[in-house]
Amino acid sequence: MRKRERENPCSVCGHYHKYEEGEVCGICGHRSASSAEKTTTLQVSAFPSEILPDFLYLGSYDNASRSGLLKTQGISRVLNTVPSCQNLYKNSFTYHCLEDDKILQFDDAIQFLEQCERDKACVLVHCMFGKNRSAAIVIAYLMKCKGWRLAQSHQWVKERRPSVNLTEDVHQQLQEYEQKIFGSVDGSNPTPLPALSAGMPSFSFGFPKGVHIWSWPD
Repeated sequence: MRKRERENPCSVCGHYHKYEEGEVCGICGHRSASSAEKTTTLQVSAFPSEILPDFLYLGSYDNASRSGLLKTQGISRVLNTVPSCQNLYKNSFTYHCLEDDKILQFDDAIQFLEQCERDKACVLVHCMFGKNRSAAIVIAYLMKCKGWRLAQSHQWVKERRPSVNLTEDVHQQLQEYEQKIFGSVDGSNPTPLPALSAGMPSFSFGFPKGVHIWSWPD
C-alpha cells in the first residue's frame, strides 16, 4: 500500500482500506456506504435508536465504533450480529457476537439480551447499517420476551428506526421463529401493545402504506 494511503485511515473503523472507493476492510469488514445508503443514513440520528427505554438500542457499525457516543447513552454491552465486524473496544464494553453470517441465532442472542436486562445493563444491537440483521434480532426479542406478534414487533421497531428494511430471507426466518414461539404465523386478532412509558402515543397495527419490508441485506 502506498505511503499516502497509509496516512489516511478509514474514519469509521480506523483501518487502512480504500473506503472512499467502496473497498471492504480486510480486518473488520467495514465498507463505505453507497450513495443510496448515505441518503438513508443522513435521515437517521448519529445516535443509536432507543427501542426500549434505558435498555435496548439498535444501531449501525458506525454507531458501535463511537465509544464516547455509546457511553453518553449509558451503553455498556454490545451484541454484534455480523461475524466479520470487529469488536473494537473489548476493554470498555462487554461483547457478544453471533457466529453465523446467514442464519440468525435468535435464541443465542435473546439469551444474551435477557442477561443484560437482568443486570440492568443498556445494550446496543448492531449490524453494518442497523436495518436488517440487528433489527431482526430486536424484533425476535420483542416476540419472545414481550409476547408481541411479528407484525406488532416490526412496527414498534420501524417507528423508532425508520431505516429498518428486512430482506426476504431475514423476514422468513422471523416468520419461522414466530411460528416456533406462538405455534402459528400472524395472529388474526393482535393484542394492542402496552405503553412502555408515559407520553408515548397509541397507534394501530398493520404495516403503513408504502413501507417495504424487504431490501438488500446490510
